[in-house]
Amino acid sequence: MIGRHGGGAVLFKNVHIFDGTGVERFPGSLLVRGNRVAQVIAGSDEIDAPEAMVVDGRGGTLMPGMVEGHAHLTWPSSIEKVINAMDLPIEEHMLTTAVNARITLDAGFTSAYSAGSLGERMEVALRDHIDDGRLPGPRLRASAMEKGMEGIMGVPAGHDPTHDRSIPGLQQYVRDMADLGVDTIKMLMSSDNGFSPGGANLLMYSEEEAQAVGVAAREAGMWLACHAQAAEAVKRAVRAGFRCIYHCTLADEEALDMLEENRDELFVAPAPGLLYSRIHEAEEFGIDRAVAEQMGAVSGLEAMERIYPEMKRRGIRVVPGGDYGFPYNPVGRNARDLQLFVDLFGYTPVEVLVAVTKTAGEMVGFDVGTIEEGRLADLLLIDGDPTIDVSILQDKARIVAVMQDGSFHRAPPWQSLAVSSQDNGQ
Repeated sequence: MIGRHGGGAVLFKNVHIFDGTGVERFPGSLLVRGNRVAQVIAGSDEIDAPEAMVVDGRGGTLMPGMVEGHAHLTWPSSIEKVINAMDLPIEEHMLTTAVNARITLDAGFTSAYSAGSLGERMEVALRDHIDDGRLPGPRLRASAMEKGMEGIMGVPAGHDPTHDRSIPGLQQYVRDMADLGVDTIKMLMSSDNGFSPGGANLLMYSEEEAQAVGVAAREAGMWLACHAQAAEAVKRAVRAGFRCIYHCTLADEEALDMLEENRDELFVAPAPGLLYSRIHEAEEFGIDRAVAEQMGAVSGLEAMERIYPEMKRRGIRVVPGGDYGFPYNPVGRNARDLQLFVDLFGYTPVEVLVAVTKTAGEMVGFDVGTIEEGRLADLLLIDGDPTIDVSILQDKARIVAVMQDGSFHRAPPWQSLAVSSQDNGQ
């Protein structure tokens, strides 16, 4: 599906390669032809490619592009402009969404799995423009609007009418979204304490409704994702065949057992970034510590600190992705989730790098996430060693190059793209 603008040959030399699999990074060189990795060599051996443009990595780390597992590109706020509103005129909203896509790519996230849009076709149009090379942004699994029980606080307003909540209506909605070209649908299987007191335990879809949506999605070839705080919401999502289950804050032992039993078919993303920002960085938006406690941010983050080390131990596939796009948690800050995985969940830097590349690459289902011959050439050149310190990935200046589909979105500042051979220094 993706085939934007890869072309020519690029040879990376003088780099340390982290290939996304978890093995120790190694010195080597890498050749890109077209939009694919053509050759990877460890050590000092030379790759014979006299026609290639040579990029001197200056000893930096060459790694796979990162994958955002919980993207909200239509949520308006970014590190470039905070917008303290969710409801914008559609024309402004689409332009803001396009800017957010570019900011996400700037931050080193070359792919993204959407966790909900504020319009049914907004991300479909964005995805298609990105795929065609007309706009910069991550490879995208486009979502429809988040869907939940009408009239319950937390169901976002959007640019499209609500759907029929009858079971035939739910199944027709899935078919309609498939016809629009949507890749995934996000359902609010439970509410949230941030929406209303005690909301995390409020179930928003019955077992019968969840099963009906699951059947319709499988028939239509669609993926399903969900917001699930309550333990029973998690269980219903697992039984219905959801691919991505977000948060899982109140998962009990039975829910963890079910996630482990089905770990080859699903992925989990905690989204700690939103709760962290509500606790520590939202006071200017009226959310002080007391309000954050009322919204369940403090207890929610504490619950994640108990649950996610256990998920890691059980081999459940957990990916970063932090609900970015709120005024106090803007798009572009996405890489902070990696540090939170290390500080709160007990991941090593290498483990969380695997989660944000290989594992999240498996979730989006593109040919990305690891550096291997034949894989798509989505690559980052990092000034430093993120396998020791993942915090450097929060500094855009340390992400000195972003390559997507074999072409540079951002080339190293010292690199002249007009140079096209290994004789570039002669």
